[in-house]
Amino acid sequence: LTGKEALAHFPPLGAPGGSGPAKGHTKQCELLQLSRRQKRLCRREPGLAETLRDAIRLGILECQLQFRSERWNCSLEGRPSLLKRGFKETAFLYAVSSAALTHSLARACSAGRMERCTCDDSPGLENRKAWQWGVCGDNLKYSTKFLKKFLGQKRIGKDLRAKVDIHNTNVGIKAVKNGLKTTCKCHGVSGSCAVRTCWKQLSPFHEIGRLLKLRYDDAVKVFSTSNDAVGHSELAGPHRHGPSAKQPALPRPTDLVYVEDSPSFCRPSKYSLGTAGRTCSREGNCDSMCCGRGYNTQSRLVTFSCHCQVQWCCYVECQQCLQEEVVYSCKQ
Repeated sequence: LTGKEALAHFPPLGAPGGSGPAKGHTKQCELLQLSRRQKRLCRREPGLAETLRDAIRLGILECQLQFRSERWNCSLEGRPSLLKRGFKETAFLYAVSSAALTHSLARACSAGRMERCTCDDSPGLENRKAWQWGVCGDNLKYSTKFLKKFLGQKRIGKDLRAKVDIHNTNVGIKAVKNGLKTTCKCHGVSGSCAVRTCWKQLSPFHEIGRLLKLRYDDAVKVFSTSNDAVGHSELAGPHRHGPSAKQPALPRPTDLVYVEDSPSFCRPSKYSLGTAGRTCSREGNCDSMCCGRGYNTQSRLVTFSCHCQVQWCCYVECQQCLQEEVVYSCKQ
């Protein structure tokens, strides 16, 4: 996911000039930045193109939210160059993109937007009763199975960068799996729990994004090492303390991994626009954000709702007040 897709204009399904939803779906598949094999899968899955677009937006917005106070703020500028390198930021992009795809596909199944999948069918859950009560479990089983086919993960790369990308992609998928919860609802006379209906439900994506940001903060720098026991190379990280300190430690399945130290992102480059002009918090991140260049202080008047009162019946009446606000922004 390069971010280019979010900047393209897509025709609505069944737009004039086409021949109904099927034609619109095929056209949207062609406009997405996909490989030939992925476009073929997209054309065979009505509803997938729209779900992919939702996933792209979800991943970009969550990334920008998590990095809003960092030097690199997950802007679209410089993303193609960034994805060619093995930075920590690249690791997060792969993880949040795969998580957004997994999450969006599972939700699309339960919402009835995909033709080839429906509600979760986990054994032990009363899904037929759940359907009768108007609830439908998120189908994570179908989502993860289809996503691995869509991404072509059976073709494991031999070089270090390919292994790193696949590892970080799987970290994103695992983060969604770990957030899957069983939700139950009681039915009965006077609120009793004579009948209980349960279904699988994903955590809000913001919780997954926050978890991946913590994994980014603790990301592990890795290299490739030969494993004689299994006969192929694998990822290895720094030595750990303890009896096996002489052996390089294998990254955990939940660790984000990278191979190159990141640039400072202070000045404009092919990876970002730098931090000049970015707003910051004087008590919080101005010193770090502005890279020692200092910051400008500007006062401005902002309008906000105040003295709100509930009026009979059913609406709130507010006054408009002015307040002076101080804004800090990094110097050039």
